[in-house]
Amino acid sequence: MPETPPLAAQTHYQVRFGRGLEGLQTVGALADLVIWVDALPEPGAVAGQKAPRAEDAHAHGWPELIGVPIIHADLTNRSDAARWMLEQQVEAGDRVSVAIVTAGDGVEDTLAAGAVIDALAGLGIDFSSPEAAVVCASFTALERAVGHLLSASVAGRALIADGYADVVSSASGIDSQSSVVA
Repeated sequence: MPETPPLAAQTHYQVRFGRGLEGLQTVGALADLVIWVDALPEPGAVAGQKAPRAEDAHAHGWPELIGVPIIHADLTNRSDAARWMLEQQVEAGDRVSVAIVTAGDGVEDTLAAGAVIDALAGLGIDFSSPEAAVVCASFTALERAVGHLLSASVAGRALIADGYADVVSSASGIDSQSSVVA
C-alpha cells in the first residue's frame, strides 16, 4: 500500500504554498514543479544568487528534489514564471502541480509569492490550497501598496540603510523583467 503524503504537502491541490527549507521539503518535494520566491536579497548580500541551483542543493542543505524543475520568481517576473508553469503543463499534456515556496517569511516574500499565485490564477491555474489562496489574497488586496510595503519592510529598510535603495525600488516593479531563472 502506498504511503499517504503528509497533509502539509497539500497534494490535493494543484497550486501549493510553503516557506523556507521546511516548505521546500514538505510542499516542494511532492510537487511536479517548484517556483522559489525571493523578493529581496538578504541585507549585506546584494550580489548573489537568489535561486537554488540543482548542483548546489546538497552543499546548502537543500532537500533532494531530483527531477523537479525549480525556477526563481519575484514581483518583477511573476507573469513569466506563471507562463513557464503553464508551458510545463502543456508540454506534459496533463495537469501538473506547482509549489510556490518563499525563501523566508517576510512581507516581501509573502507579497511576491501572492503575486505569482495571482498570475497563475490569471492563466486559469487556480486550484489552490487554502495556504496559497491566503497568500494570493494578501497580494491582490495590497497590490497598489507593494512599492511602499517593500521599502518599509524590515528587509527593505535594511537594504536602504546599506545604500541599496535602488535594489528595493527595482524589486518592487511588478512584471518589470521578462525572464525566469532555472
